[in-house]
Amino acid sequence: MINMENEKKLTMKHYLLIASMLFGMFFGAGNLIFPIHLGQLAGAHWLTAGLGFLISGTLLPLLAIIAISVTHSNGIYELAKPIGNRYATIFMILVCLTLGPLFATPRTATVPFQIGIGNYINPSQTPIFLLIYSIIFFGITYWASSTPTGIIDSIGKLLNPAFLILLAIMFGFTFTRPMGTAGKMAASGTAYQDGSFLNGFLQGYNTMDAIAGLLFGIAIVSTIKGLGQRKSSHISATIFKSGALGIGLEAIIYLILIWVGATSLNHFPISADGGIAFGQIANHYLGLGGQIILAIMATLTCLTTSVGLSTSFSEALHNKFPQISYRTWNILTCGLSFIIANFGLETIIAWSTPMLMFLYPLAITLILLSILSPLFKRNSIVYIWTTAFTLIPAFLGMIESAPAIISKTAFAQALMHFDKMYLPLASYGLDWVVPALIGFALGLANYFTKGWLTTQMTQPNENN
Repeated sequence: MINMENEKKLTMKHYLLIASMLFGMFFGAGNLIFPIHLGQLAGAHWLTAGLGFLISGTLLPLLAIIAISVTHSNGIYELAKPIGNRYATIFMILVCLTLGPLFATPRTATVPFQIGIGNYINPSQTPIFLLIYSIIFFGITYWASSTPTGIIDSIGKLLNPAFLILLAIMFGFTFTRPMGTAGKMAASGTAYQDGSFLNGFLQGYNTMDAIAGLLFGIAIVSTIKGLGQRKSSHISATIFKSGALGIGLEAIIYLILIWVGATSLNHFPISADGGIAFGQIANHYLGLGGQIILAIMATLTCLTTSVGLSTSFSEALHNKFPQISYRTWNILTCGLSFIIANFGLETIIAWSTPMLMFLYPLAITLILLSILSPLFKRNSIVYIWTTAFTLIPAFLGMIESAPAIISKTAFAQALMHFDKMYLPLASYGLDWVVPALIGFALGLANYFTKGWLTTQMTQPNENN
């Protein structure tokens, strides 16, 4: 029995501290470059594109944390366990690798390097500068993530305030001296003229925050327990309040960045990525000083994310495979992230996109199923039907978005033809939605039918 009398009532300071932790974890590399680039792509349609981006970039991550709370899960493995132990293990490993040493964590080093240093050095010098930068970057990451209980101190108290101050300085200049009117700038193409909302939604995948929310739930619940909360309902309420604060702030910053990107079209052409655009904007307002501030800002925000990712990845795998220590997992995470980071940002993004197109539909359905699970008592049959119907279109999305060496093969082209011919919403990148809904409906029908039959079979015969 848990002694509820020993529970500590949290103060507003505690909620703000946890919210700061959430904000620091989520607002990182992708969050810095993708919104501002989205603003350039959407032009006058920046607001509708931004709303789509907010759904996948802020609402889904919050729902992911709430899903951990509603199901009282101890992490991503327990959350996916109703689908099957083997599936839960594979899904957890894929998410951990994506957010850990394969894609997201290396990206936290390559993005600030590119926008703070890479744009201003000779390309031939990039490998050696990136090597030195990544050694320092992941050395700090390992130090800050060595002890999970120090995550609030290293993220919330040290890095977040410094980052917010630097960001406020940048925003101050954009508000007092805007580069023009965003509403008059044309979108980059018909995709954003006719489907800005859905394209904004898909752009939010690049932040990886929805799947990150599934992993961060482990560290967040652990932190709240460390602050004195024991009852599961109290922990759930704390997650909701703190998540609304931290992710709400993130949503505001997203919209500002998207607006800034749209206004920048009055002075600059659409850039190849948000890092270049951010550098141009900083230089426009602050000259060399702006470049320095941008480099510091990018490094700070990406360090907060790197620490959060490394901690959550190491904790998740240590909980699943306790025979290997947390310290060993942390060393492997930081070491492999360092190696992959030195392949460069372009390579990392090219190979991360297909993985996201595969994982995101599965993650979204898992999040929504978990939140709705009280309706069907978290019965496995509903999870299994929904996931089974989501897997095939998710796989097709992965093939379609893969680099040309895969997507241009005859086999891949045949799969994509089938996808667009027979699956609704395929042209919008949402071919998984209708199959997932069908699977969910069939799963519910199966669940309630079995329940009704069981009731009929166990009901006493009134005629006897």
